[in-house]
Amino acid sequence: MNKKNERINDLVSLDGKVAVVTGGASGIGLATAKLLAEVGATLALLDINDSAGKEAEKQIRELGGKTKYYNCNVTSDSDCKKSVEAIHKEFGKIDILFNNAGVMRRKNVLDLEESEWDLMIDVNLKSIYLLSRHVIPIMIKGKGGSIINNGSGWALHGGPNAVAYCAAKGGVLNMTRAMAIDHGKDGIRVNCICPGDVDTPLLRGEAKQLGVDEEEFMKEAADRPLNRVGAPRDIAQAVLYLASDLSSWVTGTFLLVDGGGLA
Repeated sequence: MNKKNERINDLVSLDGKVAVVTGGASGIGLATAKLLAEVGATLALLDINDSAGKEAEKQIRELGGKTKYYNCNVTSDSDCKKSVEAIHKEFGKIDILFNNAGVMRRKNVLDLEESEWDLMIDVNLKSIYLLSRHVIPIMIKGKGGSIINNGSGWALHGGPNAVAYCAAKGGVLNMTRAMAIDHGKDGIRVNCICPGDVDTPLLRGEAKQLGVDEEEFMKEAADRPLNRVGAPRDIAQAVLYLASDLSSWVTGTFLLVDGGGLA
């Protein structure tokens, strides 16, 4: 291997890094955890689905990765605090936080119940505040880190029958900018990933919520310049860029990964 290739590998490598992934038991979270483990990171997986979390832990270990699953309700400050403290005690530091946990309710403002609004805001937006407020002091002590918040293409423009989701994801994007301003002095980079439609249980569940045929729904979702919906690994690769030294001078911005859907 020549020196140029060694340098590229160094930029991508996460050897010795500890990464926390919320919603890490499935979908984008699991794909990202696997990819970060492939390039050397130790993974802390946060989720509320214990069976899926343990299975994700097993899969990553079978791939040769180091990981541990933690049951954490990301809408609970006490749960977030307890989990972060346990991760810090176990691994000694936290270098990367991927705030990925999310839920979807496909309803307009007239049909949406107050409890559903609260759930959407709590999981999709408030959880970022809760995890970050406990992780950032650890990153400050470690002289820096990278926080990646999972937004959406609908953080950039509105979507039909998704009023609470659009509100939450719009908040995620501007919260990302504010956090980057506040903590750049601490060596902490904060960025937002904005996926388009990705083939996950969350996306397929939208068809049921809307009362439409799942295959037709997925076919319509693929109607974009690259003519397909995203795969979870497509998003994972973008997260890796923002987590690694490849993006060492990137903060306070968003990366749209949507197959050209908003082109």
